[in-house]
Amino acid sequence: MCEPAEDLYAVLGASPSDSLQQLRHRYQQLARQNHPDRLVGQSPSEAAAALQTFLQVDAAWRILSDGASRRRYDLQRRAQELKQDWPEDSTLRLEDLTWDPGECLYTHCCRCGGVFRVSQEEVEEEVEEEEQQLPEERQRGGVVVCCDSCSLSVYVTWLSHSRHFRDSPA
Repeated sequence: MCEPAEDLYAVLGASPSDSLQQLRHRYQQLARQNHPDRLVGQSPSEAAAALQTFLQVDAAWRILSDGASRRRYDLQRRAQELKQDWPEDSTLRLEDLTWDPGECLYTHCCRCGGVFRVSQEEVEEEVEEEEQQLPEERQRGGVVVCCDSCSLSVYVTWLSHSRHFRDSPA
């Protein structure tokens, strides 16, 4: 599936609230307009641009035309929007947080006196998700964590190729 960074609805000139029939109509219009068979007589650069558009439109339609893949895409897209909308005060490395073996939590004190908390389970889930990605798609792993008493948040990060979480209490 495409990364949420590419808005598949925008590729079709549609919106997430559009029905399947509306999406189909937009797809058909754009596919006809940019189909390789209609590119005869255009300059090589125009033909290449139209072909690229056709391929993007086709890829968007394949995802948005199927109910299950559309729901997955919409969830991924929404998660990305939420990440982008939440301002991060700073970035911390997981190894800079304090490990609480009794609670199986990583903690860090906020300047307000509150605490940022990341559970071992959260880190493990994120690492498992990263490991399912192709090696070239992997990035530095991380999660946004909110302070428990103010509006500040931090991005806690770790290297995706190494496991920093604790296997047993220290």
